[in-house]
Amino acid sequence: MCDALVALGEHTARGRTLFAKNSDRKPGECQPFVQWPAAAHAPHSRIRCTHVEIPQVAETYRVMGHSPWWVWGFEHGVNEHAVACGNLTVFSNEPIEEKPGLIGMDLVRLGLERGRTARECLEIVAGLLETHGQGGPSLAPDGPGYHNAFEIADPEEAWILETSNRRWAARRAPLDAQSNHLALGCDWEIASRDLESFARGEGWWEQGARIDVAAAYRNPHVPAHISEGRLRDTRARLRAADGSHDVASMIAALRSHGESGGAAWRPGSDPQEEAHFTVCAHSDPVHRTTASLVAELPADRRRPWPVWISFGTPCASVFLPVYIDGLLPGVLAAGGCAESGESAWRTFAALDAAVARDPETRTPQVREGFAPFEERLEHARGDAEIRAGEVDDTDESAAILGAFMDEITSEALDLARELASRWSERD
Repeated sequence: MCDALVALGEHTARGRTLFAKNSDRKPGECQPFVQWPAAAHAPHSRIRCTHVEIPQVAETYRVMGHSPWWVWGFEHGVNEHAVACGNLTVFSNEPIEEKPGLIGMDLVRLGLERGRTARECLEIVAGLLETHGQGGPSLAPDGPGYHNAFEIADPEEAWILETSNRRWAARRAPLDAQSNHLALGCDWEIASRDLESFARGEGWWEQGARIDVAAAYRNPHVPAHISEGRLRDTRARLRAADGSHDVASMIAALRSHGESGGAAWRPGSDPQEEAHFTVCAHSDPVHRTTASLVAELPADRRRPWPVWISFGTPCASVFLPVYIDGLLPGVLAAGGCAESGESAWRTFAALDAAVARDPETRTPQVREGFAPFEERLEHARGDAEIRAGEVDDTDESAAILGAFMDEITSEALDLARELASRWSERD
């Protein structure tokens, strides 16, 4: 599952594209935040992804993103050219290929490593999907696979891409959201060559008009209430704040518990009800939000620009600014299957678990507990960005950003542990 939002500069307070996404996975799946440097690769090199090996390109860009511990790729991330991309599960009439291919998370990372713009990233993802397919476990190492949609943005434009095995369609999205169902109608702008002919051959589209992607390909056996309420929620938020969107409004959208929900998730809803499935997901055992990202994508990247990340359900977590031009704290990338030691994801997972035992009482307390830190963080962030932007030496600038990230990450983890321990003693 997942939800994603995008707003181009004309719809935002600062005139910069905003990209936001929740990663909803199986509860308890560790999802570190990792960083990979730009690199040059020898001719005829190959790269091993989650399930398959493919040819490598001559050059890959610096990237960072949230990555489930067993996956090669990203649930969502950014690259050094201010391109952001994330994937979402969608359900098609077409059975997923049994043959292993590039899963959606692999395609996110590959698109970011190889694409300088949103359109370039889209074309790379679509081309790789047509060549290699998207079969193989995606929900867990031994679990099922799924079809994918993608949200892709850069400072100038954004795209929604929806797929069914090796077929796909896409359109530009200046202000829009996605959830876990095919939603493109006849409004797609570009598509794979066999998108319509395949649907006609299967008897899914018999009209003479331009193909409606959702009407032809969407699987009617997957309950609509799982995702339609969430998409209605995010789109309503985008319309309501059109022209004034900022990082805070995007974080608020990712923390949403629906029309009747406030700051906290309210237990007791029935999985047959739409209210059970909220943007900030607590829908155990189906899915739970395990990581989130908000990026403001600047056209001028000569000064440091933050990407905001959190671990666990965003309502019970804090968003930390990270910088692709600095070295990330190792604790953000820690947390593999058998790995011991400190891990940001595990620390916030422990806090999330403590809050989940009484969410209506404890979620507001968590928000109150983090509030002074968040206020200090905003001032410290501005200072660090000014200092890093004033030096001409890129290594020195990166060192300033790295030291700042180390400091605020350490403080956030200490605070998360302190909050969790208060309730652990009472439970």
